Amino acid sequence: STGKYNFVTFLPLFLFEQFRKIFNIFFLIICILQQIPGISPTGKYTTIVPLAFILTVAAIKETVEDYKRHKADGAVNNRKVEIFRDGRFVELAWTEVVVGDIVKVVSGKFFPADLVLLSSSEPQAMCYIETANLDGETNLKIRQVSFPGYTNHVILHQSCDFKHRTFNGINGLPATSKIQSTEDMLQVRGMIECETPNRNLYSFTGSIKLHDDRLLLLPLGPDQILLRGAMLRNTKWIYGVVVYTGHESKLMKNANRAPLKMSNVDRTTNMQIWFLMAILLVISLASAIGSEVWKKETTKRWYLNDTGTGAKGFFMELLTFIILYNNLVPISLLVTLEVVKFIQAIFINSDLDMYHEETDTPAMARTSNLNEELGQVKYIFSDKTGTLTENIMEFKKCSIGGVKYGVMNYEQTAAAGWLNINIAHPNSNSDFYDEAFIENLQTNVIRDFLTMMSVCHTVVPERASKYQSSSPDENAIVRAARNLGFVFCVRTPTHVVVRANGKEDSYEVLNVLEFNSTRKRMSVIVRAPDGRILLMCKGADNVIYERLSDKSQFLFETENHLRDYAQDGLRTLCFAQAVLDEADYKVWNDTVYYEASTAVIDRDIKLAHAYEAIEKNLFLLGASAIEDKLQQGVPETIATLAKADIKIWVLTGDKQETAINIAYSTHLINNEMALGILGGCWGVHGRNCFFGGDKKFEHLVQKLTSDYETFQKTKQTMEEAITEIGQEFLRQENEVALVVTGATLQHALHTDLESTFLDLALSCKAVVCCRVSPMQKAMIVELVKKNCQAITLAIGDGANDVSMIQAAHVGVGISGQEGLQAANSSDYSIAQFCYLQKLLLVHGAWNYNRLTKCILFSFYKNICLYLIELWFAFYNGFSGQILFDRWTISFYNVFFTALPPFTLGLFERTCSSKVMLKYPQLYSISQSASKYNAKVFWAMFLNATIHSLMLFYMPAFSLYNEIAFSNGQVGGYLFLGNFVYTFTVFTVCLKAGLESSTWTILTHIAVWGSFAIWLIFFGVYSHVFSILPLGAEMLGQADIVMSSPVFWLGMLLVPPSVLFRDLLWKVFRRRFRKSVVEEVQEMEMENIDPQKTILAAARQSLSEKAHLLKNMFGMGNGSLRSLQDTNHGYAFSQEEGGVVSQSDLIRQYNTAAQESS
Repeated sequence: STGKYNFVTFLPLFLFEQFRKIFNIFFLIICILQQIPGISPTGKYTTIVPLAFILTVAAIKETVEDYKRHKADGAVNNRKVEIFRDGRFVELAWTEVVVGDIVKVVSGKFFPADLVLLSSSEPQAMCYIETANLDGETNLKIRQVSFPGYTNHVILHQSCDFKHRTFNGINGLPATSKIQSTEDMLQVRGMIECETPNRNLYSFTGSIKLHDDRLLLLPLGPDQILLRGAMLRNTKWIYGVVVYTGHESKLMKNANRAPLKMSNVDRTTNMQIWFLMAILLVISLASAIGSEVWKKETTKRWYLNDTGTGAKGFFMELLTFIILYNNLVPISLLVTLEVVKFIQAIFINSDLDMYHEETDTPAMARTSNLNEELGQVKYIFSDKTGTLTENIMEFKKCSIGGVKYGVMNYEQTAAAGWLNINIAHPNSNSDFYDEAFIENLQTNVIRDFLTMMSVCHTVVPERASKYQSSSPDENAIVRAARNLGFVFCVRTPTHVVVRANGKEDSYEVLNVLEFNSTRKRMSVIVRAPDGRILLMCKGADNVIYERLSDKSQFLFETENHLRDYAQDGLRTLCFAQAVLDEADYKVWNDTVYYEASTAVIDRDIKLAHAYEAIEKNLFLLGASAIEDKLQQGVPETIATLAKADIKIWVLTGDKQETAINIAYSTHLINNEMALGILGGCWGVHGRNCFFGGDKKFEHLVQKLTSDYETFQKTKQTMEEAITEIGQEFLRQENEVALVVTGATLQHALHTDLESTFLDLALSCKAVVCCRVSPMQKAMIVELVKKNCQAITLAIGDGANDVSMIQAAHVGVGISGQEGLQAANSSDYSIAQFCYLQKLLLVHGAWNYNRLTKCILFSFYKNICLYLIELWFAFYNGFSGQILFDRWTISFYNVFFTALPPFTLGLFERTCSSKVMLKYPQLYSISQSASKYNAKVFWAMFLNATIHSLMLFYMPAFSLYNEIAFSNGQVGGYLFLGNFVYTFTVFTVCLKAGLESSTWTILTHIAVWGSFAIWLIFFGVYSHVFSILPLGAEMLGQADIVMSSPVFWLGMLLVPPSVLFRDLLWKVFRRRFRKSVVEEVQEMEMENIDPQKTILAAARQSLSEKAHLLKNMFGMGNGSLRSLQDTNHGYAFSQEEGGVVSQSDLIRQYNTAAQESS
C-alpha cells in the first residue's frame, strides 16, 4: 500500500501531521486559554469552532486524497493471476497469492510475487524477463531452472537465515522443467528452503528438495528467482513457486512509506508565524505592563473587572491580551489554503492538455499540499527507460558501402528541426525508408549487409514473423532486415535459414563469439550456402576499425556518417566480415578455441584471446543507426525546461553508452557542450576522457583492482577537476555535460567526497548518471536537496524510481503503463514526460503566484483589523476591552473577507498559459521565490500596520468630539468600532482588487460582494436582538451609523487615503520600474508578441569559464567531433554473464517444426 493512512492509524497520524503546523498548535493553545473563566474578551467558542471546522475540512481532504491512493493500490493488488488450487488452476487476485502457491504467469504480465521458476514454455525451462521496472536496463534477461549439470548439488551458506516454503512439487528442478500441464502438476510435492526476506535485488540463496526423492538438494540462486515488478517477455508461460509476497517481496522491501512532505512556502510561512507570534507576545506583554501602569496612575473604575494585583494579576492580564491579539495570526488562512489547494488540484486533474487519450489517463494530483512547489523547481532528476524513452528500438538509418540510406520519421525530424521535407512512408511495418536503397537492393554490398543483419545475432524466430531476443538492438536489426526482404525464418541448433528473393538459404552456425561490454562486439562464424566460411562481426566502430584489413574501403565515408548519426542520438553499430580459409579456421577451432572453451581456469580471458586471434582482416560493410524511441515530445520538453533555467539530471540503471545516446537524442547534451566522463572512457584513447583520462589506462578493463585505489582515484580526479575549474566558477552553470558511472558514483557519494562531487556536478549544465541503483538515485537527490537552496523534482515510471520520487521535494510518476508502482508512490502522476512542462510552467507558476498572494493578503487583512485593538488599548486603559462586537470579529474571516483570498488563490494569473509555455523564461519569477520571502512578508506587515493606524485614527479623530443624535444619545465605543470595521472591510476588499492582475466576474463578486455582505449583515444584526438574545450591544447601531454624514464622508475619504500610497507605488512601478511580467501583461492586452522583451531580459552570455573549460580539455564544437571520432554513438544492449550463454541459448532452439506447420 502506498497510502498514508488506514482505519486504525488515520486519527493519530492525521493529528500528528496537522499539529506539525505551528498554526494549529497556536490556536489549540488559544482554545484552551479561552476556557479559563474571566480572561477571554472574545468568549469561549470564537476560536474552537473555526479550528474544529478547519480540522474537519483538512480531514475530508486527506481522506479523499488517501482514498485515491488506496484505490490505485487496489487496481494493482486486484490484478488476476492463475493459481494452482484444489487440483486445477483458478484465476484469483494478487491479494490472494500466498507463500507456497504455484502460479502460472503468461507473456506480457507482471509477476505477482517473488517466484522460484519451475518450468516454462521455452526449451530447457528458460524464460525471458524484462527488469526495466526494477533496474532500468533495456535488455531482456534470461532465467532458467537449476540443473545438476550446471551447479553443484548442494551449496548452502550456514551463515544464512533460511525459511521453509512448502509447495506441491515434483522430483527436483530437472523434473520440474517437464511440467507442461495440470496433470503434471498433480504429481508434484516438494519443499523450498530460502533466506529470510531482504531488499537485495541481485542476490538470492536457497535450495529445493523433493519429499519423495533421494536426498538430493539443488541450490537456488538469483538466476532462478523471478521478482515482483519484472515482466515475462518472449515466453508464452511459466510456472513458479511463491517464496515472498506483499511487503516481504524484494520490490516492497526497497519501497518506503509515503513521506509527509511540506512545501517551501509552508516552511517560510511557519517561520514568519513564529516571528509574528513573538511580536504578539511582545505587544501582549507591553499591553499588560501598560495596564499595570494605568491602574497605578489612575483611580480604580468600579465597572472594570479587577484581575488582582501582583504576579498573578499581571499573568492573567497577559493571557487576556494574548487572546485579544491572537487573530494577528489568521486562523482562516488554514482552511483557505486547504480549500484553495484542493481546488487547484482539481484544476490539474481536469486539464485536458495533460490527458492521454490512448490510455485514458488524466493527470492526477495525489496530494494538493505541494501545488506551489511545482512553481519553484530548480532541479529535475529523471529516469530514462520508460520515462524519456518507450523502451522500443527502431532501425532508422544505415550506411552501406560509404552511402547513407534511410530517413527519420517526418514528424519527429520536423519537430526537431532536422529536415524540412515531406515524405510518404510506404511501409507501415518499418520506420526505415529510402528510395535509393530499394533501387540498389541487388548490389553485392547491400545484399551482404542485409544477409549479415539476418545471420549475425542470437535472435530466435517465432510464428507470424515475430522474434524473441534478449537484445532489443538485435531484434530491431532482424526486423528491419525482414521488412527489406531478408527474412530470418528458422533457427536450429546448427543452422539459420534466411528467405530472400523467393528462395531460402541455410547457413551453418559454426561458432558464436559472444558479446560483452569489454569486447564491445559479437561475431558468428558460419558456413554459407556456397561453402565459404564467413566471419561476421558487428560492434563499436573503434573496435571494428582496429580489426579491418588494409584493403578495406569506405572508412572515411562511414566515419562521417557515424558522426552524423551520433549527433542525432542514434545507437550505432559497425558491420564487417571476412572470408576465412578452411585450413586456418580448422586449426583455430580445433586448437585455440577448443582449449579456451574447455579451460577450467580463466576461461573468459582465454576465450577473449581466442576471439581476438580470429577477428582480424575484416572488410567493412557499413553501419546501422537505431533509435531508442523517445516518448512523445521529450526533446522539446527538455529544451523548454532548460529555457526555464531548470537543471535536468538523468539517473538511469542502463549502460553508459545508452545513457549518453539518449542524452544527445533528447538534446540534454548538444554539440556546443563539452562532455566529461567521470570513471569511464570513450573507446581506448585516454585523451578522450574529460576528467581523469590518461593514456596509460587505455588497456584497463572497466576498473582498478582495489576498492581503495578506485576511491583514491575518484577523489584525485575530482579534486584535480575542481582545481582546474577554479573556486570562483564552482557551482556556476558552464557549457559542460558530466557523465558519471555507477561504480565511480559509489565512491563519489561517500561522506568524504560528496561535497567535492556536488561542486563538480553543479558546475555542469547537464549531468547523466548511469548504472545507478535505486538507492543511489535517492542518495543523489538527497545530496542536492540537502546542500542546495533549491526545489528538487524526481520523475520516473518504475519501481526502481520510487525511492528518489519519495526523496525529492516533489515526486512525479509516469502512469498509463502497466507498472504503476512509481505513479502510486508519487505526489503527482502524468501519462507522458511532455506533460511536465505544463504541470510546472503553467500550473506550478500559477499556483505559486496564487498561493503567495492568498497568504500575504490573508495576513494583511488580519493585521489591518486586529492590530487596531492595540491602538484602541491606548484609549481604554489597556483594560482588554474590544472595539468591535465579538461575533463581527469572528465573522470577519468567515464571511466578510472570505471571498477575496479565494479569488486570489484560484483565479489569479500572471500571464496566459499560451504565453507561459511559449516563453518559459517567465518561470524564473516563481522559481526565484521573489514574490514570497521574509523580506516581502515583513514589507507587507509594515504596510498593514500603517494601514491599521490610518483606519483607526482617521475615524477616531473625526469622532473626537462626540456627536449628539436627535434622541439625545451620543456614539459610544461601538459607534466608533462600526465606523472603523466598515472602513476596514471596504479597504481590504479594495486592496484585494489592487493586488489582482486578472479581473474576472468572480473578482468583482469577491470585491464588491464581500462589502455588500457586511452591509447587509450589519443592517440585520443590529435588529436581531428584538427576536433573538444575540448582539444586545449592537441593537440599533446600523441605523445610527448609516444616518451619520460623517460615516458617508469617511467612506469616500478613508479607504482611498489608506490605499493611495499603494496605488501611487503601483503606478510608479508600472511607469518607471516595470517588471518583465508587467510588460508581458500589457503586451498581451494589446495583442503584441512579447518575444523581444522576454529574450532581452533572459539573455545570458556563455560564461568565460565555459570557454576556458573547452580550451583546457579540447572539447569545443570542433574537438567534440574528435571525441566522437573514437566512438560515434555506439550502444548495444544484451545480457552479460547470464545463466545461459548466448552460444548455448541459440543451440537450444529448433524452430523448423513450427515453420513447417
